[in-house]
Amino acid sequence: MKSNRFPCVLQCIFAVSLLFAGSKINGEEIKKLNIVLIMADDVGYECFSVYGSKEFSTPRLDALASEGMRFDHCHSTPLCTPSRVNLMTGKSNVFNYVDFGVFPKGEPTFANHFQAHGYATVVAGKWQLLTKKGGVSPKEAGFDRHCVWNIPGTERRRYWQPSLMHDGKVINHGEEKYGSTIIADYLIDFIKTNKDKPFLAYYPMNLPHSPFDPTPWSVNRMSKNVKQNFIDMVTYMDHCIGRIEDTLIELGLRENTLIIFTADNGTSSSLTLDFFGTERKGGKGYTHDHGTKVPLILNLPGRISAGQVNMDLICFSDLFPTIVEAANLPPKKIDQADGWSFWPQCIGKEGKKRELIYGYYFPRPFSKQFDIKYSHWEVAWARNKAYKLYRDGRFFDVINDVREEKPLGENKKLTSVRKSLRTGLNEYPEKGAKIDYELVSGVRKLFKTKKNQ
Repeated sequence: MKSNRFPCVLQCIFAVSLLFAGSKINGEEIKKLNIVLIMADDVGYECFSVYGSKEFSTPRLDALASEGMRFDHCHSTPLCTPSRVNLMTGKSNVFNYVDFGVFPKGEPTFANHFQAHGYATVVAGKWQLLTKKGGVSPKEAGFDRHCVWNIPGTERRRYWQPSLMHDGKVINHGEEKYGSTIIADYLIDFIKTNKDKPFLAYYPMNLPHSPFDPTPWSVNRMSKNVKQNFIDMVTYMDHCIGRIEDTLIELGLRENTLIIFTADNGTSSSLTLDFFGTERKGGKGYTHDHGTKVPLILNLPGRISAGQVNMDLICFSDLFPTIVEAANLPPKKIDQADGWSFWPQCIGKEGKKRELIYGYYFPRPFSKQFDIKYSHWEVAWARNKAYKLYRDGRFFDVINDVREEKPLGENKKLTSVRKSLRTGLNEYPEKGAKIDYELVSGVRKLFKTKKNQ
């Protein structure tokens, strides 16, 4: 008698492939994986109890981590806009970053890719990618729906009495309205509306960036205690994330939705916090670990095993290809993309691991032409888990000298490490993307005027 084992195996493989391709089995549509990508604003890894903080309590994020995977070596850029461009394009800033507040026009985003493959897409939160100097709107970036702050037309108010753009219309809400609540409400409504189709929800939170005001949960709504208000903001941020997960559970979508949480950069340097036993100012704006090392949590019940801590090096460019592979979509071909998918590691496979990661930081490239405050800030580096080499030759032990205060001298034992990091640096251009000064029209006049004031 011939064995039927091999055909059965093929049938199983075929069924599994259909499960994540949105095809039909027995006439029923199998849903594609939903993605909820959350990025908090200006909050370093030291502010999360799951990362060991004693000052902050983040129970919902703690639960997502304990029931999924936490990453201990994820790095962003040290500032808001560069991280957003890096994340959304899957490319290091050296290739395409042109200006603070400006998204490089013509660069495809993960939302464009998901939208092209039948996903409903939404962005809710802080935009900061369009100014009078250039950039793109949420629609151009591939989002069907949006509720955003920090876009032309909105005013400076992001928390109480917020000014938000709802699908192209600016609404200035009343003084008892709280921006972060409205944004979460909008996202929840989107999920409910699109519960029967695959969706990508991008949630670049406005919390807990300054100004450090009391939240709806604060004991004292008139508090001027900056640090306590910030702690309250982190607590409310955690609550808003919990509301999103609760909605997914209520709708029966949780098992089919990948939740990712990260942050755009370190905590504001105006705040002094407990960095695991040492009082330090936040690292936002600085290229050491307290400016670039950010939390990263992935949770997908049934596919990502609980209680994992991953020690691989991850950079923001990696998130784009990772969510594409997780959703089983065709890879996006992007010129100069340097992101690697780490999805295999999430589901228990070996995956492709980085020996080092590259970093580039030049927050306001146009300033070099006008010889002003930020003109000397173009820096690049390569690093592994223990050492970091800047293009100008500065070399640091990032474990024993986290704030990079004591450059290492020549050391024969570290020659091979230096050489490896130098090789990594040399794989990238020495200078950033050429700036299109027509794209940033008006900037020359703006800065000449400011210099003369």
